[in-house]
Amino acid sequence: MSSWRVLSSVLILTFSFACKGAGTLVQFRTIFGDVELELYDQDKPLTVQNFVRYVQSGAYLNGFSHRLVPGFVVQGGGFYLTNRGTASPLVVPVSTFAPVPNEFNVGRRFSNTNGTIAMAKLGGDTNSATSQWFINLVNNPFLDAPDTNNLFVVFGHVIKGTNILATLNGFQLYNQTQQSNLVADVSSSLGGAFTRCPLLYPALVETNLLFIDISFLQVSVRKVAATTREISWNSATGLTNIVEFTTNFPPVWNTLISTNGNGSRFTFTDSNATNSIRFYRVRVAY
Repeated sequence: MSSWRVLSSVLILTFSFACKGAGTLVQFRTIFGDVELELYDQDKPLTVQNFVRYVQSGAYLNGFSHRLVPGFVVQGGGFYLTNRGTASPLVVPVSTFAPVPNEFNVGRRFSNTNGTIAMAKLGGDTNSATSQWFINLVNNPFLDAPDTNNLFVVFGHVIKGTNILATLNGFQLYNQTQQSNLVADVSSSLGGAFTRCPLLYPALVETNLLFIDISFLQVSVRKVAATTREISWNSATGLTNIVEFTTNFPPVWNTLISTNGNGSRFTFTDSNATNSIRFYRVRVAY
């Protein structure tokens, strides 16, 4: 899979543009590119904390989407692959924590509109959300209905990568003719949850699964002095983390530092920020 990977980047504006009430930023990295989301920490605190807990625990490592319904949703968080990259990969269910209480009516109400992320749950049980999430690929207001089969809690929205969602919406149900980007029923091999499994090519092998690597960068920019800025972020483990800046758009990116991440929070001080405005980004090469 390494030869299929692409560069991932998060654009962070200067300190003066920072939003005090902004929520946690999360990246969903796919073979087609990155989808970046902002979570609603203040409005759906328990739901966001639940999702963050799964990410921080490593439960989503080597995770992939097991369900894609074009014109509806893409879903994941239920399964991951062990022995990835070996001759004996194995699909394993994510070990779940206790279900999170339903927060549909907590804080502001958010509808299941195109580009929002919500928690999946069991039919007939409002308070049954655990590890599985889905992103709405179209407006799905019926998922807001006030009954035990619905009230799906939206806890964030896509801020970048709608083109990736459009690509997923272009997948087609497999009819023995598609050569790529298809949805197949592989439940006979993997179980009942895999009746709408997205595959890159028409063969049930590891490299054809739609892997979705999830991580948080939580980048911040702080003014230290007149010409000094402090950039901090949660580094991506085992990958090259690159801090860059530009002074104008279209951007011409200049590298400030390139370092190997270990999962801890990194800080870099740009002491030469003589320009009145600088735009920063942290890029992860993987």
